[in-house]
Amino acid sequence: MTKNFTDIAIQIPQVLLPRPGIDLTRWAVVACDQYTSQPAYWKQVESFVGQTPSTLHLIFPEVYLEEPDAAERIERIQEQMRAYLAQGILVPDEGFVYVERTLRRGVRRGLLACLDLEQYDYRSDSQSLIRATEGTILDRLPPRMRIRQGAPLELPHVMVLIDDPDDMVIGTVAQAKPSFRRLYDFDLMMDGGRLAGWLVADSLIQQAVVQALRALKAPQAFRQKYGLDPGVQPLLYAVGDGNHSLASAKAVWDGLKPTAAPDHPARYALVEIVNLHDSALEFEPIHRVLFNLRLPVIDSLQEYFGNRFSLTLYNSQSAYDEMVAAVNAAIRSPQLTHAFGMITAEGCGLMQVRQPASNLPAATLQRFLDHFMQRGGAEKIDYVHGDDVLKPLCGQENHAGFYLPAMSKHDLFKAVILSGALPRKTFSMGEPYEKRYYMECRRIGL
Repeated sequence: MTKNFTDIAIQIPQVLLPRPGIDLTRWAVVACDQYTSQPAYWKQVESFVGQTPSTLHLIFPEVYLEEPDAAERIERIQEQMRAYLAQGILVPDEGFVYVERTLRRGVRRGLLACLDLEQYDYRSDSQSLIRATEGTILDRLPPRMRIRQGAPLELPHVMVLIDDPDDMVIGTVAQAKPSFRRLYDFDLMMDGGRLAGWLVADSLIQQAVVQALRALKAPQAFRQKYGLDPGVQPLLYAVGDGNHSLASAKAVWDGLKPTAAPDHPARYALVEIVNLHDSALEFEPIHRVLFNLRLPVIDSLQEYFGNRFSLTLYNSQSAYDEMVAAVNAAIRSPQLTHAFGMITAEGCGLMQVRQPASNLPAATLQRFLDHFMQRGGAEKIDYVHGDDVLKPLCGQENHAGFYLPAMSKHDLFKAVILSGALPRKTFSMGEPYEKRYYMECRRIGL
């Protein structure tokens, strides 16, 4: 059976996994783009892992991206990759990998496969089979590209969504799980839940996956599902997590392509495919934090939005729950008003913008924040998950945070099809601890 299925942009991968005897709880660490304002988290991971074999030694946690030793860190990462290969720490298996991630809200199921980067375009107006769901910040690509360029391995934290209400792709695989060889089953560090994986090497099951993906792509069924006009090109894979990592892989491949063979392994990227309708998959909001303010935020908001802007201030942090309830109620209202919360050391407030120019509150707020940062309004902006992170950061003097509501996951595909990529950091596929942990590796170079 062939490994490549160009019509649906997929390849059956060869994966590399730790040899027996490796402590998998220390091996697997969360995606590098999580906990970017919480260095204490990564220090705790470093202490727990020590010098044992771990993906921690093969990734660049983005909390450290601005440190002066970035070039040396990248060199050490690539040296460690080569060492793990030379020492036989990684052993190969060929096939899809069916994954079950046990979380507090249930078991999220996924399928590891390679996607063809030739059929991925992260531009907002893309009509490619694989598309970004959020705007791509080109300035964020070079550091990720430097890590991938010259690296012998890739480690995926990219999660790609399919809109499969009948669960024909992953559901078909799950039903056959008793016949598969289990590759791993263990507890993840730092309250990440449990991770189990099975090798899908049966050619009949592999072919069933291919046929189910082809059915999702079928133009007539695709357009009927979303009520689209003839000529609209199918969107099969929507990049839910790790868009900048996939965009970096695309950019590296584009640089190699003129002199590389058409089937060069860097043409493909290993990802986890997840069904949008998975009951354990929920969209969470991503909040914003401004560090070390240099301009008054409220005055800047009033100036930017004019008489469309209103603000209700609360006297203390004890009103936080009331503010959150008002923000989340507003997103369910048919009125043409966007609402988001602001939190500072002095208290919190409910901000509303009437007749917004954007479809989503995150877009309305982000346009202001981009303008504010261009004017030098704060030293830094970061994007954080969860109230437990947002509130302590905003409680610090001269910081300001913005609370946003979550969008419905069922609106995602149609929004991307009709309007292109959403504003960056519009949603998160779960909380940080629910993100993909690095487990499998794959060769992409010598």
